[in-house]
Amino acid sequence: MPAQSRREFVAGAAGRIECAVDEPEGGASRGVALLAHPHPLYGGTLDNKVAQALARAFVELGYAAWRPNFRGVGRSEGVHDQGRGELEDLLAVLNYAGAQRPALAGFSFGAALVAQAAKRVEAERLVLVGLAVNRLAVPPVPADTIVIHGELDTTVPLGEVLDWARPQELPVVVIPGADHFFHRRLALLRALVKGSWK
Repeated sequence: MPAQSRREFVAGAAGRIECAVDEPEGGASRGVALLAHPHPLYGGTLDNKVAQALARAFVELGYAAWRPNFRGVGRSEGVHDQGRGELEDLLAVLNYAGAQRPALAGFSFGAALVAQAAKRVEAERLVLVGLAVNRLAVPPVPADTIVIHGELDTTVPLGEVLDWARPQELPVVVIPGADHFFHRRLALLRALVKGSWK
């Protein structure tokens, strides 16, 4: 991944949406991956370390990785909209990027939003990390979705994620000793995503 991501600005319903874009070396990619950051009211931005780790994994897999700042964050215009407007902004970025069957991935609040986005677009596959099932409504997801959670997550307790996953018979990959932010576990997180991808 380049040391400096390219910045793109996408027109959204609340104004421009700032995006960081990383592409594989040589520029040719196998598709678009959209990565959504954690809750903007608690410091979430496109520069979040988990979002960056996901972007790096997807670039290494051959995707162009798009990381938008949600409305009101960084140089994105608008104000926080409790997930409703943020979902529309994600869809606007996908449309702008010309994504055909994009890969969708997110962390925490962002994971819940990409799960919602998958109900509106045909996604290649989903990666949900630290999924905020206790903050937003999270719909059922396809059976091949990759769900990764920290054993010691106190922000979104593992038991709540298992309660959400159980009726779907959806496996959850648990990283032992990891907290919500995957401190000192980002390399493992990236390896899990790459190793699980088809």
